[in-house]
Amino acid sequence: MADEGDVLTDLNMDPAPNGEDTGPVAGIISQYVKDLSVENPHAPESFQWEDQPHIDLQFNIGAKPINDEIHEIELKVNVTAKCEKGSAYLIELSYCGLAGMRNLPDEQMHAFMYAEAPRLMFPFARRVIADASRDAGFPPLTLDPIDFNGLYMQQLQQKAQQDAEAGGAPAGNA
Repeated sequence: MADEGDVLTDLNMDPAPNGEDTGPVAGIISQYVKDLSVENPHAPESFQWEDQPHIDLQFNIGAKPINDEIHEIELKVNVTAKCEKGSAYLIELSYCGLAGMRNLPDEQMHAFMYAEAPRLMFPFARRVIADASRDAGFPPLTLDPIDFNGLYMQQLQQKAQQDAEAGGAPAGNA
């Protein structure tokens, strides 16, 4: 049978004494395109342009509660491809996911909503962007991977630094 120290026998598979599910859980329930806009303002002339377009990529992450255990995570991606003669195409995508979280501390919920969930959703949003640019008549735009955890940590450090700098200033009028 199982030896002492065997991985399978070391797992704590015992349920909670009252049968309640009290373990921490987080995951993506579903994903969907909430809004997609694709513009090709200078077609068909833009197909004749020979200069390489400059790609401007902007993204933003938002989250809003649906109920106590479910949040909608929104990954907004705006892409503008500009050439010397004008905009070749513009893509605005609002890609969302429903994230379920239970029995997590607030800081872990925040990290899941703003770092881990966007990391899990990004490959699907990236495919939508590639398909949209291809469907606009241009080569598919494949976005480079984004380090959402690194960006999240950077944002936390900036906020901590701003809070520390604001802490030295008077809070109000006396």
